[in-house]
Order: sequence, then structure tokens, then C-alpha cells
Amino acid sequence: MIDKLRHHWNVSSRREFFARAGSGLAGIALASMLAEEGYAAPGVSVDPLAPKKPHHPPMAKSVIFLFMEGGPSHVDLFDPKPTLTKLDGKPIPDSIGKPSQTSRGTGNNTLMASRRKWAQYGQSGLWASDWYSNIGEHADDLTVIRSCWADGLNHVGSVCQMNTGSILAGRPSMGAWVTYGLGTANRNLPSFVVLSDGHDPLGGSANWNSGFLPALYQGTRFRTGDTPILDLKPPAGVSDQQQRNELGLLEKLNQIWSQNKSEDTELDARIRSYELAYQMQSAASDAVDLSRESESTRKMYGMDNPASSVFGTNCLMARKLVERGVRFVELYCGAGSAWDAHNDLEGNHTKNCAASDKPIAGLLTDLKARGMLKDTLVVWGGEFGRTPFNELSTGRDHNPWGFTMWMAGGGAKGGQYVGTTDEIGLRAVEQPVHVHDIHATILWMLGLDHLQVTFLHNGRAERPTVLAGEVIKPIFA
Repeated sequence: MIDKLRHHWNVSSRREFFARAGSGLAGIALASMLAEEGYAAPGVSVDPLAPKKPHHPPMAKSVIFLFMEGGPSHVDLFDPKPTLTKLDGKPIPDSIGKPSQTSRGTGNNTLMASRRKWAQYGQSGLWASDWYSNIGEHADDLTVIRSCWADGLNHVGSVCQMNTGSILAGRPSMGAWVTYGLGTANRNLPSFVVLSDGHDPLGGSANWNSGFLPALYQGTRFRTGDTPILDLKPPAGVSDQQQRNELGLLEKLNQIWSQNKSEDTELDARIRSYELAYQMQSAASDAVDLSRESESTRKMYGMDNPASSVFGTNCLMARKLVERGVRFVELYCGAGSAWDAHNDLEGNHTKNCAASDKPIAGLLTDLKARGMLKDTLVVWGGEFGRTPFNELSTGRDHNPWGFTMWMAGGGAKGGQYVGTTDEIGLRAVEQPVHVHDIHATILWMLGLDHLQVTFLHNGRAERPTVLAGEVIKPIFA
């Protein structure tokens, strides 16, 4: 593009081109064109949050990631195994073999059948257990991926990988990559929002950080309760003009300080956060105010039941946020590894499924009724699944070798399975889907090719899926 403009303006070199383009009406037009191409002429500021063109027509506008932290048991929720029932109480068959290493060690553990009741739902006949009967009613909207696998054995690294692609903290989170690749669709709200259920996810903010990307792409965590965002209203007696004056002075002081510190992206992010906070005083109040929601809507999300009210509130808020242009919303259910059922699987999952089943079903119902499910991608899953053999007689260990996730909306073809695990649910055997593949697919459905979303870091062009990842085409075929 630059070379074409050089020829059009009869400029002999790129250096002369930028020198002439930095002033006048040509510079004004050029700034916009170069911003679209990712260039900036000297002295021309390119807004890093400006909307960017996708690589191809997107299927989805936004993502809602429902993160069940701790490892939900796929063989008790979406992947029934008749063979596991037949072999209940027996050793793992030699034909399958124990994993070489587990979180706690297999020892003399024996196979443990699911105690749940199962049913097929919808025209597609997808299976779900009675723990997730409300979600089961949406079977025809789900693509259930039963062959997921990951690299980590323990929670901190595995939660980190599901968010960033690596078991080691420090890489950008998926929401940060999405914001970097597409910019924002609403200047008055964060593009990437994190909602928890009152606890901190293991690994904390590393799970929604921007890593080596500029700091302004990191996620914004909202609080639980009646005040998700503090100080939305200005103090009494402070006028709008006073706020503008204070922000203006603060911005000038920060710009003076940062003149020789271009590498300090955290300062730039802080400057922009002040401006966003000012804009949010009007826009965010409506987005997080649930007081005007109807009683029927609140019941649909399970907000009338203490067991599901917290996650139901977050699911409703997620709908309101994507409705207003927020690109990526991540909701933690069981933050702090609450799904980690090494003992008393029945009691653990009964509680966590009661907290999440109706809210998730309500979210799917609401999105569909509003015509939003077609361009909102909903993703469900944890950092791994659980083993088919028992631990401490009534629990299950961590299982990163084969587990289940599902997608709905945003271009995902409903009512189908992708991949399978073996006959007892230990390992993925058909169409294995790695975490990198999940990430590549999410980006693809948003219009981004993961191979083209790159950022130069330490002399290397980094991308969201590190050095791997393939788009799971059957999901939307």
C-alpha cells in the first residue's frame, strides 16, 4: 500500500513519503488508511483500540466463555460409557492401560461407573446426565467436543493453558488476543471482561493478562454483588467539567512523563483507562444494572434460587455486555477450583451443577430469543476432565488426556458430536482436539486466522496458538 501511494504522489523513497505525509490534508487521510494497514507515519497517532478488519467474514461478533474451574467430569455429564458401567469396581483393562503419570497417582484405584441417570435430548439425541438436564434441552444448539486434550496435570498450569495456550504464565490471554486482533466495538465499555463468582481463579490475573502485548489489551475484572464496578457515579459536588479538567491535566502530566518511555505500555494503558472510566459512568451503569430486569427473566437465569443466583447474575450480565458490543466475556463458575472432586464426586458435582445448569440454559434461551445466539459464540468447559477410575473411593483424579467441551451459536453447527474418547473415557481417540485447536477455532469464528494474528516480541513473531493449532472445521461444517 505504501509503495502504491509513493508512486501516486511521485515520491522517490519511503523516508520522503513519510516526511511529506506527516502534515497537511494528505496526512489526515493517510492516518486512517495506514491505521487499517497497521502502519503509522511519524507523529501520527494510531489508536490501538480502533476497530480492525477481520481476515475473513466472521461468524461470531462476541464470545462468552463459561469456565468451570477445577475439572468437570465428562463421564458424568456429557460422555456416557456403558463399558465403564460394566467394569465398575474392576482394574483398568490392560488394553487401555494406566496413564504414565497422574495428579495423585493411580495406585490400586479401580474403575468407577457414573451414578447418574442419562437421557438423550432433542432431535439430535445428544446425551446429557440428570445433573445437566436444563442444558440438555438445548442439545440441538450444541456442538459437543468429546475428544479434548491438554498438557497440564495440575490446576494452575492447566487453567493458564486454557486461557493463554501455555501452562506457564506470561503469555497473553485469549481475550487479549481478540481485542488486539479486532479492536473494540464499544468505546464506553471494556472489550474484554472477566466475571467470577466471588473467588479468585487459580493463577489470578495471569489468566486475563495481556502478557507481552501492550497492557491496554488485558481483561477488566468486574466485582460480584450489587456494585460490579466501583465509583461509577462521580462524588457529590463534582461537575462533569471538573472531571474533564482533572483528566486533561492528568493526561498531560502522564504524556510528559512518558515522552522517553515508549516501551512502557502500562502507563499508556493507565491513561486510556482513566478515559474509559469516565465514559463508563453513563454506559456501564445500564449494562450492570439488573434491577429493571423482569421477574420472569430473573427466574429463567436461576436468580431466584440461592444455589444458582450468583452464576445466574453473571450469565445475565454477560448477555447485557455482549449486547452492547463487548467482544469477549469470561465467566468463572467454581473459581478457586471448586469442581476438583478428588473425593465425594456426587456431593461436589451436585452442588456445582445446581449452580450452573439453569443459568447456562437461561443464557442460551435468552440469546436465542433475542436473535443473538447466531453471532454470539458460547463456549463451555474446564481446564481438563476427570478420570474414569476412582480416587479416595468416591472421587476422580485430573484427566487432561480426554475430556469434553461444547460450543453453541456463533456459527457452530448444533446437535452434533466432534471426536470420541476410548471405551472408558480416559483418552481422546478419534479427532483429538488440543487446547490450541480450540483457540484457533474461536479466533476463526470471530474472523481471525490464528496464523496471521502476530506480535513481534523479542525478535520473534508470536501468535495466540504458539507453534501449533488447527481450526476444527467440523464444528461449523
